[in-house]
Amino acid sequence: MKRIFPTLVFCLQRSLSDCQTVLDIGCGPNSPLQYCENIKYSVGAEPFAPYLKKAKKRGIHSKYLSSQAQNLSFPENSFDGVILIEVLEHLSVKDGLKVIKKTQEWARKKVVISCPNGFVAQEEVDQNPYQKHLSGWEAAKLKGLGFQVRGLAGLKVLRREIGEKEQPEGWLESIRYQPRIFWLLIAVLSQAFVYYLPRLAFGLFAVKKLNKERK
Repeated sequence: MKRIFPTLVFCLQRSLSDCQTVLDIGCGPNSPLQYCENIKYSVGAEPFAPYLKKAKKRGIHSKYLSSQAQNLSFPENSFDGVILIEVLEHLSVKDGLKVIKKTQEWARKKVVISCPNGFVAQEEVDQNPYQKHLSGWEAAKLKGLGFQVRGLAGLKVLRREIGEKEQPEGWLESIRYQPRIFWLLIAVLSQAFVYYLPRLAFGLFAVKKLNKERK
């Protein structure tokens, strides 16, 4: 079923199957990296103190850093993979491009990105100022940067923006049409084809393979 209706976790597991060390930028309190059992060493970077505290308690990563993405610094080829899961949209385009460039220096095998397809408005969540969306990233833009891009979360047209005073609590609240449970089902089923048509998808999953020689 996961191969027919690919999820973020499934895509991440498959993309990192040949990686043992990973840098997880903007890891948040409950990173999906926890489902990648082959990872032997990982660093989680998170600027929001309450999220970092929860992440440390869960012990998903080997090491944690309190830092914004644009302030990180590592030697070249420090990790097999670098992931940015729902991070780019929280950065300006300028900062996002700089971070992407840096990740390709730090990663030896691949860089993995997930983000909304285009700009999706969002204000602060959990009293976290870093949760505000500052930019939008389309499939064509990521492809232009050398990434292979797939679609996630079903058809974008079925989803609505979450209002400033609303709390995004899951897929059901983000469905545009009524009855929401019916259209949620349609969104789930649509994942089977939007995976191959990312321009129509609500979310994007992008991978850039580097395959540098180990020094």
